[in-house]
Amino acid sequence: MAGTSTAHPLVLSDERMASRISSVRFTVRIAGSWQWTTHPGDTGQGDLAMLARAHLRRQAAGILCQHSVLDLAAAHDAINSSLAQRGFPMPGLEVSGMAELSVAAADRALAEEHARRQQAADLEHGEELHRLAQLQRVLADPDLRRVWWIAQFPDRFNDLDSLAQALKGLPAPQEAQDDDLRGDIRRFTDDLVTTLHTPQQREVFVQALVQTLTALGHQRLATAAVLRRRPHDPGSTPA
Repeated sequence: MAGTSTAHPLVLSDERMASRISSVRFTVRIAGSWQWTTHPGDTGQGDLAMLARAHLRRQAAGILCQHSVLDLAAAHDAINSSLAQRGFPMPGLEVSGMAELSVAAADRALAEEHARRQQAADLEHGEELHRLAQLQRVLADPDLRRVWWIAQFPDRFNDLDSLAQALKGLPAPQEAQDDDLRGDIRRFTDDLVTTLHTPQQREVFVQALVQTLTALGHQRLATAAVLRRRPHDPGSTPA
């Protein structure tokens, strides 16, 4: 029957382990223990303390490379959640531990500089996307496109037809909050309402909409549609 040996303590001090930014490192101290849980008479397993240290070092490095030194609390919680669970680097060898983290001033300064540069790059990227979206909106609208072209190239008005041909089918940019279905429905509705030129056409559309919503069981929406019909619109009937 397998026996369980006494736990042996081990310590890893001042280990330097890479953070999410490989050149920025945590300083790590790990206090752990190991024990051999199989038959006491087994031999030829090598230096078990060395295997245990290598296991804890590997575990800690795998966790810390996902974290920033600027968020020390999150890194501390993550590494100890992992190390506190018993690990088995090989059958019969049980290892666990707890870690203390610190960050040298130089590493913190490097991380802060990297964060500033990343933030600046994100802002620049966002501004460029906004500029391109605005340009797309202008180029997708024939009237705005004509004004923009005249302002940009007043001596090349005859080239506008070539530009319009090249941009044929260019859609206006979708609003960020629209998913594909919501955007498609909104554009279809806008096009539909635009084609309803007379009050009589609008009245027929509203009546069909109310009937559809009622049939689907959306009575609240149907009521709202009725209330939004203005009584003074030509062709509408009093509620």
